[in-house]
Amino acid sequence: MRMKSGLVLAAILGTSSPAIAQQSAPETLDRLVPEIDALFAKFQADQHVPGVVYGIVKDGKLAYVKGIGVQNITDKRAVTADSLFRIASMTKAFTALSILKLRDDGKLRLDDLAEQYVPEMKGWTYPTTDSPRIRIRDLLQHVGGFVTDDPWGDRQQVLPHDAFAKMIAAGVPFSRVPQSQHEYSNFGYALLGRIITNASGMPYTDYVRQTILTPLGMTSSGYDAPKAPKARYALGYRWENERWSPEPEMIDGAFNSMGGLQVSANDYAKWVAFLLSAWPARDDADTGPVKRSTVREIAQGLNFVSVANRIGASGATACKQAAAYGMGWRVAQDCDLGLTLAHGGGYPGYGSHVMLMADHGVGVFALSNRTYAGPSGPSWDTAVLMDAAGLLETRAVPVSPGIAQMFGAVRAAYAAGNLGPLDGKLAMNFLLDRSARNWTAEFARLKGEVGECPAAAPLAPMGAMSTAFRLDCDRGQLDGLLLLAPTAPLTVQALRLRVVTPEGS
Repeated sequence: MRMKSGLVLAAILGTSSPAIAQQSAPETLDRLVPEIDALFAKFQADQHVPGVVYGIVKDGKLAYVKGIGVQNITDKRAVTADSLFRIASMTKAFTALSILKLRDDGKLRLDDLAEQYVPEMKGWTYPTTDSPRIRIRDLLQHVGGFVTDDPWGDRQQVLPHDAFAKMIAAGVPFSRVPQSQHEYSNFGYALLGRIITNASGMPYTDYVRQTILTPLGMTSSGYDAPKAPKARYALGYRWENERWSPEPEMIDGAFNSMGGLQVSANDYAKWVAFLLSAWPARDDADTGPVKRSTVREIAQGLNFVSVANRIGASGATACKQAAAYGMGWRVAQDCDLGLTLAHGGGYPGYGSHVMLMADHGVGVFALSNRTYAGPSGPSWDTAVLMDAAGLLETRAVPVSPGIAQMFGAVRAAYAAGNLGPLDGKLAMNFLLDRSARNWTAEFARLKGEVGECPAAAPLAPMGAMSTAFRLDCDRGQLDGLLLLAPTAPLTVQALRLRVVTPEGS
């Protein structure tokens, strides 16, 4: 029995409970490789990309990786899992987690004013007299009121730090009042880099290296890309006038925190595996460079939620996503893929994409060396292929003792044909919502359809206080949902039962 992770507690209070999906044995990833390779080969050809490397992280390791094309068009050195690509705005996730690590260490608070760490901001004129001053969390979630600045911001990578200080001190024109709406800002993430420098007492790049890159073994990754080993360097190109032209190789500068990181696929897979290891919450030793609970915090999207199509070929027909911007990640609930965290990277010479499926412990990423050629479509299409093949295994939620006890009482009540076995276990609302007499009548009606229900499938809990269940009966099946109340001792606040309609009837 496999429950889709998109089920929500709101369904419990509806008029019917969701069916429990049955699925055949999953395929292996190896069998999907030809289809996955075809997706990225088509992307490379259609987008005129010299080279691409893509990988799938599953169960804590790099389960599949492949390079296609060339690092540069001069010596035509092949792309490998060790080729070095700039990941552009996927850098923002490292910046965001660095801010949260500083918060954990007591060096700052997310509700602190940004100007406390960037004093050049103190003289700014805000758009209205009632504008709130910008907090650190506003910069993390792109609600600082700045204008979207992808074309301009991408070219600021080389800006010297002293020149950036003068830019900040001169003030910035606002697009809107801070905290009023999401608007993506590279400038805002450059400010976060400055905050990391001033709060940690070391340069931003040193802090990220010491806090994240080195502990994770990302020894090939860094920010001063032009100094990387040339034998592994994927040179960035633009496609213009039906030919490739090299983009300028930008040195490390003041906007590095918004887009300057360079990685290999082998290195980046370690980052993806570390992030995914934060789910689910558990009692194991917390051995990462940043706490698991802090990593899970990046998925907390601010409440400027949009309805969006899924990226990729299935987007037009798939369920709509509820999407928001978390902390360095676009966060969306997908009815098939569950909780997803994704981010693209567009940069002069490079395009990249990463998407994590936290409920399943799976991540897909791809890096390319052509300006703004973000491989988002094939990345998401790969995830959809894996889901269809049964390779996105839902991490089981443990059955809590309270749920196990109350489920036993529910089965006893059904067998008895009345609420007697639940006596003393019902929340105060239960009999107000439906009388004991009506429950007796309901049990009789259900038994008339399906008879006694001597067996049950394994429970599919959605948390410690709720579960879906299926009863196997003499003449059919019952689906049910059980919801406990927030009381001590535990009590039942809602119970739903529904006869399963046979397929094809």
